[in-house]
This record gives sequence, structure tokens and C-alpha cells, in this order.
Amino acid sequence: MQAITTISETSVPIMKENIDTDQLIPKQFLKNILKTGYGKDLFYDWRYLPGGKLNPDFILNDPDRQAAQILVTGDNFGCGSSREHAVWALKDYGFKVVIAGGYSDIFYMNSTKNGFLAIILPEAERKILASAKPDEKITVDLPNQQVRYHDYSFDFDIDPLWKHKFINGLDDIDITLGYEKEIEDFEKKMPNFN
Repeated sequence: MQAITTISETSVPIMKENIDTDQLIPKQFLKNILKTGYGKDLFYDWRYLPGGKLNPDFILNDPDRQAAQILVTGDNFGCGSSREHAVWALKDYGFKVVIAGGYSDIFYMNSTKNGFLAIILPEAERKILASAKPDEKITVDLPNQQVRYHDYSFDFDIDPLWKHKFINGLDDIDITLGYEKEIEDFEKKMPNFN
């Protein structure tokens, strides 16, 4: 997993409530067994008109927003089915952080396990962040648990274990391998049943 400490990037506001995983990556695109290749289909039904032409009215198609890596959105983000592909699509598109009012439990866990930072902030703070112009950067400072924009600074909570994993670029396998010596010692004490 890639380490995350401080991200200072442009953003995209999609201030809708209850954006579910089928809106993030519709079911017809779940055929790929890899974690890549989903970004082109992120928000498919909103990004494309019938026939596959880009919808000029959808903010993700705004040329000034193309490089954004922070998504600012509504409450209950990632609700619906438990598809991990939704996180893969967000990451593959280029997002590193989503800031919402809340998440479904499964989406939040899929995010953390895939190295995708999901931050919870109140609506008033998200509205301020959503006002950022396309060339203005929002800073996410994970070590200090702050989101900064202009003179604003918003604190956010994160489980200390997840914070440690993100900052150090560790996934569950890396954590387990940190106990390799203890595991080997334990295995040596086990009776041989061969």
C-alpha cells in the first residue's frame, strides 16, 4: 500500500446524498478481476450520455477538474451493495481522498483496506470545501488529522491503527509479516503430526 501523509491537491465537489456503489461503478462493469481499469467507468450513468458521449453538464467532465484527487461529497457515501470495485474505480480514476458526511460500514472498510482515505466532516465544513475553485488546493494532513483550505482548518477523526497503516503504507499482510519472528517461534513449539 502506498503511504499517505499529506495530500495537497485540487478537488471535485459532488454534493449529493446517498451516492451508492451502483452509481460509483454500475454492475455491468464488474467483469474485470483486477483492481485497475475501472476509472473510465466511474459515475458512468452521470458522466456519459446515451451512446457513450461525455455529458458536458457533469462536473467530472469539466476540463478544469480532470486532475482533481480529492472528492468532496454528501452523506452516506458508498451505500448500497458491498462491491469493493467502487473503491477500485475511485482510485483508478485518480482520487486519493473522499470527504463525506458519512459512509456505509462496508464501503469504509473497503476504502481503508485498499489504501483509500475516507474522511468524515460535518456538512457546514464540506460546503466550505465544496466552494474551492478548480485551481485551488485542499490540504489533507493525516499526521495532524486536519483538512485545510485557505484560512480554514477542520479536524477529523481516524482510528489510530488505520492512521498508522496509512502513514506507513501498511496493509494487513504487512502487519502480519511484522510478527514473522513470533510466528516462527510459535510454529517451532507446535507438535509435528506427520
